[in-house]
Amino acid sequence: MHALLHLLLRGDEEDVPVGERPWFREVLEEPDPARQLRLNVRNAKQVRARIGPLLEVIRNAATQDPEIDALWNRIQIDFYENQRSVIQALHRKRALRPDVNVARATDILWTLNHPNVYRLLVTDRGWTPNQHEKWLADLLCS
Repeated sequence: MHALLHLLLRGDEEDVPVGERPWFREVLEEPDPARQLRLNVRNAKQVRARIGPLLEVIRNAATQDPEIDALWNRIQIDFYENQRSVIQALHRKRALRPDVNVARATDILWTLNHPNVYRLLVTDRGWTPNQHEKWLADLLCS
C-alpha cells in the first residue's frame, strides 16, 4: 500500500520525494506570495485526483491495523512538513500577517488544505474540485 501511495502521490515511478518534485519546487520558488498559495492549492487538487480514493482506504483502515495506522500517521507528518515548507517560503518573503507566526500559519495551511476538508466539501457536500480550489486559494490569500 505504501508503494502504491508513493506512486500515486508522486505521479510517476521516479524515486524523488515530493519536496524535490518540479511541481512542488515551482511552489517554493514562486516569488509572488499569492501565486505561491494558488499553485500549492492547484497542486493539492491534482494530487488528490490521483490519491483521493486510496487515502480514504488508508484513513478508514488505520483504526483497524497498526501498520496502516503508522502509514496514515506518516502521511500526516509528510503533508504537514510539505505545508510548512510553503509557509517558510512565505515567511522569508515577509508575506505572513504580523500576528501569525510560522507554526500557526503551518497549522492553518495544513488544516485548510487537508484531504479531510476536501472530502467534506467535494465528496460530502457536492462542491466541484474547481470550486474547492478557488475557495481555498481565495481564503488563503486573504
